[in-house]
Amino acid sequence: MLVLLAGQYWLGDWLDTPGLQAWATVFVAICVQALPFLVLGTLLSAAITALVPTAFLERALPKRAALAVPVAGLTGAVLPGCECASVPVADGLISRGVAPAAALAFLLSAPAINPVVLTATAVAFPGRPEMVLARFAASLATAVVVGWLWARFGRPEWLRPSVRRAQPTGAGRWTAFRAAFAHEFLHASGFLVVGGITAATLNVVVPRQFLSGLAQLPGVSVLVLALLAVVLAVCSEADAFVAASLSAFPLAARLAFMVVGPMVDVKLVAMQTGTFGWSFAWRFSATTFTVAVAASALAGWWLL
Repeated sequence: MLVLLAGQYWLGDWLDTPGLQAWATVFVAICVQALPFLVLGTLLSAAITALVPTAFLERALPKRAALAVPVAGLTGAVLPGCECASVPVADGLISRGVAPAAALAFLLSAPAINPVVLTATAVAFPGRPEMVLARFAASLATAVVVGWLWARFGRPEWLRPSVRRAQPTGAGRWTAFRAAFAHEFLHASGFLVVGGITAATLNVVVPRQFLSGLAQLPGVSVLVLALLAVVLAVCSEADAFVAASLSAFPLAARLAFMVVGPMVDVKLVAMQTGTFGWSFAWRFSATTFTVAVAASALAGWWLL
């Protein structure tokens, strides 16, 4: 306590600077916004681990990955949740025997096409139902294509197996649930903090005037807002309102912001690295980003 008081005395002027206050505000906002969904995700993952038999999951999805991927992608439409929740859920699915390609398609689609997100998009863009349709189509297409790419080209050694503590013989389901929840929540929350620090730093460092200038460059705006979505790390339930406020950019660019954000951002990359390993995270993120930008551009050209 004495150390903290002394530090406050010597660093008080520095801590009151607008830049640091803005950084702290963004960091706290990201972590507070994501925490409830991280808890939801770890609860679901722990429930899958403790309560759902492997045989049920094997029967629920088609055997062939080519069919299992789109089915898993469409399943994301019925689970309201944030991208922070999808990482531990996908981890739980893989640990229970679901094909990685299908689990990864679910990881991408769940935060992007669920009813809460689509409703928020309709509210943020009143009178433009084509934005809702374009977001649904581009997000689902991205999830399915990336799942198929993993099924075709993914290697098992790229995906680090989840480390889960073995339960004592005869341990009840409640004991297994509590142990799985505690392990996964503590593991994922640490990487959420790392991602929040990165996103807050980039939020403060990148000048807004620079982005406004790029909005006027033809053919560049889609990529600019896609990269901005990675940096800002806005929760998928709120990103439509941020996209609507970026009125200097064309609709196709704002669509890219909403498609890329729930699938690739700095906090997600940090969480995926902690859960599945860096070898997986950089390949998966780069592939997803490329496919999402292409899907957004096509959907924007076709529907907007």
